[in-house]
Amino acid sequence: MQTHSLLALLTGLYVTTTSVTAQPRPAKAPPAKARNASSSALLPEQRLPRTEPETHLRFLASDELQGRRTGEPGNRIAARYIAEQFRLLGLRPAGEGNDYFQPIAFDRVGSATMATLTLGKDTLRLGKDLVVMAGGPSTLSGEVVYVGYGLTDAEDGYKGRDVKGRIVVAQGGSPEAKGPGEIFRASNRKRQLATEKGAAALIELYAESIPWGFVNQYFSREQVSLPAPADGGAPVAHLWVNNTNNQFKQLKEPGQSVTLRTSGRPRSTAPSANVAGIIEGTDPKLKDEYVVLSAHFDHVGVGKQGGNPYQPSDSIFNGARDNAFGTVALLSAAKSLTQQRPKRSILVLALTGEEVGLLGSRYYAEHPLVPLKQTIFDLNTDGAGYNDTTLISVIGLERTGAKAEIEAGAKAFGLGIFAEPAPEQGLFDRSDNVNFAAKGVPAPDIAPGFTAFDAAIGKYYHQAIDNPDSIDFGYLHRFCQAYAHMARLIADRATRPQWVAGDKYEAAGKALYGQ
Repeated sequence: MQTHSLLALLTGLYVTTTSVTAQPRPAKAPPAKARNASSSALLPEQRLPRTEPETHLRFLASDELQGRRTGEPGNRIAARYIAEQFRLLGLRPAGEGNDYFQPIAFDRVGSATMATLTLGKDTLRLGKDLVVMAGGPSTLSGEVVYVGYGLTDAEDGYKGRDVKGRIVVAQGGSPEAKGPGEIFRASNRKRQLATEKGAAALIELYAESIPWGFVNQYFSREQVSLPAPADGGAPVAHLWVNNTNNQFKQLKEPGQSVTLRTSGRPRSTAPSANVAGIIEGTDPKLKDEYVVLSAHFDHVGVGKQGGNPYQPSDSIFNGARDNAFGTVALLSAAKSLTQQRPKRSILVLALTGEEVGLLGSRYYAEHPLVPLKQTIFDLNTDGAGYNDTTLISVIGLERTGAKAEIEAGAKAFGLGIFAEPAPEQGLFDRSDNVNFAAKGVPAPDIAPGFTAFDAAIGKYYHQAIDNPDSIDFGYLHRFCQAYAHMARLIADRATRPQWVAGDKYEAAGKALYGQ
C-alpha cells in the first residue's frame, strides 16, 4: 500500500502502540460452492494447489530480492519472474516490442546536502527551516513575486505577473488538498507551472497538517519520480519553507528580497517496468472490453530506504504482505482465467513504483496498453496486512458497481467481506486503483482482511519482519482463490459496472465512456 514513505510514518499516528496482539488463527474453510453454470466440474480457481501461492510468495518476498525497491536490481528480478510466469501461462504480451514489459525510466533524486535562504537578518537552513524538493545547484538573489497557490493564471495566481528569471513564492498545498498525496500532487503542479513560466526558483510556504519533522525526514532521503517530459526543461529550484506558525508571512509582501543557495538534488535514471499480459475473452462482442487485474510488486528496499527502524541482523524489508501477497493473487487469477477464459478479455497488470508515489499506475494511466474507453473495471489488490483471516477487506465496495460479484467471490471460498476499513486513512486514494478511478474506470481495492489499523497491522506494515515465514499460507490460498473468482464473475457480467451516483469519480466515468 502506497505511503510516499511519509504515509508510513503517519500511520504511526493512528496505530495503537500498546501491546501487540497475536495474529488470529484462520477459521477452517468450508468446501467451496462455486460451480460452472454449465457443468458440475470444478472451476480452475477451486483446483489451485495450496502450495502454489506459497511458492510464488517465498520467491517474491525472499531476501535475495532485497526489498524490490523501484529502480533496484531486486525490483527488476521480480518483474522478470512475473513476466516468465505470464509466458508459462500463455498470456499474450501486452508490453512494448511484443514483450510483457512496459519500461519506465524513472528519475532517482538524491537528497540535498546544503540549502540556506537569507531574508533580512534571518537565515533559514536546511532541515530546521527548509527542505529541497527539486532542482540543481543554485545561488540566486532578488525580489520575490507572490502568486497565491501558484496553480492558475487567474488573479490569485500568475495573472499580470512577469516571473521570468525571478523567485516565485506560493502558498503551500491547495484549497482542496487534505491528505499527503493531494499536497504532493499540488506541489508538483506548481513546480511544473513555475518551470513553464520561466521562474528561476519556487518557494512554498508550508503550513499543512503533516508535522514538519515528518516532512524533513522524508525529503532527507532519496526519492523516485516519473521521468520529466523531454521538452519540459530542467525543473526550477524548488524549496518548502517551514511556515507552520506563519512566521515568514512577509514573503507574501511586495518588495521582499532574498538570497537562496542550494546544492540541489542530484538526479540519475532508475529503470523499472510494469508487466502486462492479455487473456482474450470468449464472447465475440464482449471480448473487446477489458477487466484489468492489478497489483503492485515493488516494496521499499533495504536499510534506510525502508523508512522505518530495523535491526542490523535484518535490514531487508521483504514486503510479504505489501505487496507480494497481492502479486501472488494476481498470478493465481491469471492461471485460473487462462485455464477457463471468461467472456471479457483480461489485462493482467503487475505495477511498479507504487511505494514511491503510485508512479507505475500513474504512468500506465497516461500510456495505457489497452484503450481506457474499453477498460470497464480495475480489480486492484493491495494492502497493509491482515488482522482477520475470515475476511477480505474491500475499499470502494459500495462505490464501484460490482458489490454482488465481489461478495460472491469471497463467499465461495468461505470468506466474508468487510467494507471500507479504517476510513480515517483515506485508503481509496492511497493505492494504484485511484489512478484508474481518476480516469473514470471503476476501481476498488481488494485487501487482506483487516478491520482497523491496529497493533496487529502496525507490527508488520513496512517493517523488516514482514517476511514469508510470518504469513498464514492457508489464508493466502483462499484469498487467491476468492480474488480469481471475483475477477471471473465481473468479467462474465451481462452489463458493465458503474460508479454509484454522486461519487466523486462519477463525472470522470461519464466523460470516459461517453455517457
